[in-house]
Amino acid sequence: MSSVLPVGLQVGARVPASSANLGPGFDTLGIALGIYDDISVTVAGPGLRISVSGEGAQGVPLDANHLVVRAINRGLAAAGVTVPGLDVECRNSIPHSRGLGSSASAVVGGLAAAAGLVRAAGVGTPLSTDVLVQLASEFEGHPDNASASVLGSAVVSWSEVAGGEVHPALETDASRDARYFARKLDVHPSIRAFVMIPQVESSTAVTRGLLPDAVARGDAVFNVSRAALAVVALATDPGLLFAATEDRLHQEYRAPVMPATAELVRWLRERAVPATVSGAGPTVLALTASPLPSGSQEMAAELGFALDEVEIAPGVVVH
Repeated sequence: MSSVLPVGLQVGARVPASSANLGPGFDTLGIALGIYDDISVTVAGPGLRISVSGEGAQGVPLDANHLVVRAINRGLAAAGVTVPGLDVECRNSIPHSRGLGSSASAVVGGLAAAAGLVRAAGVGTPLSTDVLVQLASEFEGHPDNASASVLGSAVVSWSEVAGGEVHPALETDASRDARYFARKLDVHPSIRAFVMIPQVESSTAVTRGLLPDAVARGDAVFNVSRAALAVVALATDPGLLFAATEDRLHQEYRAPVMPATAELVRWLRERAVPATVSGAGPTVLALTASPLPSGSQEMAAELGFALDEVEIAPGVVVH
């Protein structure tokens, strides 16, 4: 029989944005970035009350279909607890549909809030960070953005066909199909993160549909080498970042629908900046141990991008 959480129990969660791929690490490498969504969740009487402010506030459902609410409910179910009702407040700073992992952040924030409620009440099955990675990745279908927002810093993530013993909190049809894993990398302290965010949006589903089903062996080998090199560059040798962010699997195929993004990446890389498309775009990410070249701010603005330096962020924090 499920435990019922007490009315009045409250937690907050602060969850970072993320960038995936980092050039060659398609659906594998990710990094947490210092743009944050804040979520407050209170166990309430019957019903659901949700308020959303900030980024995307006008375009999201204010009912049980809201992604944060769905994630809270998934987390509570995984922990084996129920609530009479919920009050949920979302204060969003992560831009939507820009390649900064806004949907993954919403899911991670909701799951982390559920984990916090369970921990505060002292009932149910605790949700570890490994469980949060699994549950969040089930929503996304791959763990790069989600695991970065859970763990913070940079991550290497992967998936496997399910097999063997499964944690009781993960017993669902989705978890039997795939298991998701991630490990955190400590990023070299000299590496700085710059994001260039446009006003235009991009659909991940559309840009993913531009990718070929098969690639040449040489391109596959190229990306394997660069993705492996990226781990070394991020952790111990930032001087390798330019080579480590080269890609032949996805960016050139997406370029025709994001010409300004492609132009900005080209302009930066011509000046030896390790710049990439952030996730599915259209945001541009630069990870570098050197200052950006003169004129970067102006060039970004000319192409419609707002350039800002952000921290390489810790993972989701529950308070």
